[in-house]
Amino acid sequence: MLKKIIALTLSLVLIAGTSFADTTPDSIIKGAISMLEEISSEGDVSTMADTVKTSHAIAIVPSMVKAGFIIGGEYGEGLILRHENGKWYGPSFYNIGGGSFGLQIGAQSVALLLAVINERGVGAFTGSKTKLGGDIGIAAGPVGRRAEAATDAQVKASIYSYSMSKGLFAGLSLEGSVISISVKRNNEYWGGKVSAKEALQKPADDARVKPLIDALNALIKKAQ
Repeated sequence: MLKKIIALTLSLVLIAGTSFADTTPDSIIKGAISMLEEISSEGDVSTMADTVKTSHAIAIVPSMVKAGFIIGGEYGEGLILRHENGKWYGPSFYNIGGGSFGLQIGAQSVALLLAVINERGVGAFTGSKTKLGGDIGIAAGPVGRRAEAATDAQVKASIYSYSMSKGLFAGLSLEGSVISISVKRNNEYWGGKVSAKEALQKPADDARVKPLIDALNALIKKAQ
């Protein structure tokens, strides 16, 4: 029975994963812009915008697919931009995936924004593989009034996570998910072999990424 469940889970993940077949660096950038525009339209975004403003980096996954039957899986492709003294650097591309347990039937697509609040968190996107919640602290990002936002988990976190699904905006916990560098996407974007660390040292002034930078800066303007 367990083998049948696992086989069915894998089938659902593969079906959901077909949406990544035509993924390119440009499509990830465009998806990230769409997500930011949707988030910026939310009425309670000021606390999140303040978090983005003070972050060391912002990582976005335009579409993270979750699929499963009793045993669930998740996968997405995204990008990260480093933020220093009001300037943006990158992007570097990465994959995020993991597993979860629960009564899950079907598939769901969720857009993610990860606000990286210190250099240790940035390091999670430049190493080979990093487990969120294990190798690096992560917590659901604060929303609403700042006075109600602080928790022990957030104080210890290096990354705050937010989600957008079917028009609903909220903090989201991603403990157990694994981040790995997308060497393929980095090579495609930069036109040659570039490490994640090197990519995040390059000014984000390319015409392909400028609309995304504009969207991030527009979100920051909504900070408290």
